[in-house]
Amino acid sequence: MSYDEELFAAEEHFEKSLTSMQRDFQRIRTGRASPAMVDHVQVEAYGSLMRLKEMAGVSVPEPSQLLIKPWDKTTLKDIERALTQADLGMMPQNDGEVIRLNVPPLSDERRRELAAQAKDCCEKCKIAMRNARRDAIKGVEAKAKQDKLPEDLTKDAIDNITELLKTYEGKAEALLKEKVDDLTSM
Repeated sequence: MSYDEELFAAEEHFEKSLTSMQRDFQRIRTGRASPAMVDHVQVEAYGSLMRLKEMAGVSVPEPSQLLIKPWDKTTLKDIERALTQADLGMMPQNDGEVIRLNVPPLSDERRRELAAQAKDCCEKCKIAMRNARRDAIKGVEAKAKQDKLPEDLTKDAIDNITELLKTYEGKAEALLKEKVDDLTSM
């Protein structure tokens, strides 16, 4: 693997970590409803576990409400049970046709908790990126030792990987700031 390949592999890991953090951020609810809030919910129906979005349409008719309309009405109770067990902080309201989830307004204390949760997600992302940097640097050093390459090329490759990490950490911090601002501005 050449230095460029190590750099490219590290960048791929950084990008995956950032994407994972963004997915985690979507699950952290603000005062507004979002279908992503229930993406992770697993429903036990038809003798197996299925994701909610495979069983029902999820829409946002109002800024603070989710509407879940199952494809098969016989699964309505199963979906309701799964939503209750998912501990979303919202009680499902079943009217026999659809399920409504009203997103309650957030208290100041809850906003601080969610902001701390977002910071934890960002820190995990940055740790994953640093681990990818460490692995890439080990790969560069092993390649240099194996092929007896000049030290200045090795140092440049390591510096490039470190600069790339700083860029991606900056992106993670920007996303965190945006999420925290979104949580605290309501």
